[in-house]
Amino acid sequence: MATAPNPSAAGMVAGAGLLATYGEIEASKAAAINQQTSYMLQARDTLAVAEVRADMAEQYSTIQAGRTIRKAELEAQNYTIAGNTLLKNMRATNAAVRARAAASGVVLGEGSIQSVINQNIQGTMRDVGISDLNALTARVLGFEDATAMLQSTEYQNTLNLYSARSQAGQLTFAGEAGRRASGLLAGAKLGKAGIDYLRLTASPAAAPKPK
Repeated sequence: MATAPNPSAAGMVAGAGLLATYGEIEASKAAAINQQTSYMLQARDTLAVAEVRADMAEQYSTIQAGRTIRKAELEAQNYTIAGNTLLKNMRATNAAVRARAAASGVVLGEGSIQSVINQNIQGTMRDVGISDLNALTARVLGFEDATAMLQSTEYQNTLNLYSARSQAGQLTFAGEAGRRASGLLAGAKLGKAGIDYLRLTASPAAAPKPK
């Protein structure tokens, strides 16, 4: 005579399967949370590193720009000193010419003596003008180089920060999407496990047969 299936055994098997599925779902949720946390930490670190690099690049660029301006200013000062030296030498030369002329009894302010002095003045003033122009050019170019350096660093920092924020956003979205997908999959698994449980516990084979 065949033995009827034990309904309590069938229920225990179904319940064990349901519990196993629930445990698997909770483990999957925990893994999704861990993955999301990892993505969030990566996103935070990406932004932090980008901000530190941008700050250091700005500081370095500011220092280099200051050095460039200082170098240009020193170069301009050298040109100014050279111009002043030309003027000093011109005065000394003209004074010597006048002294020799006076010692020789030559009338000052006219003739070849004055012509020599005038030529000396013209040549010196031309050279001084060139020195002044070089000094101005050095200052302008130094300022332009420093400005270009700062603008280039600012532009590069903007690009780097934008890229870092974009990457951080992608990591955050990936973590959130992974957790949502895990929740949807967990719901589907739990629903299927519940249906299997009801099917096993409510099947005719699991119910006791009438005597």
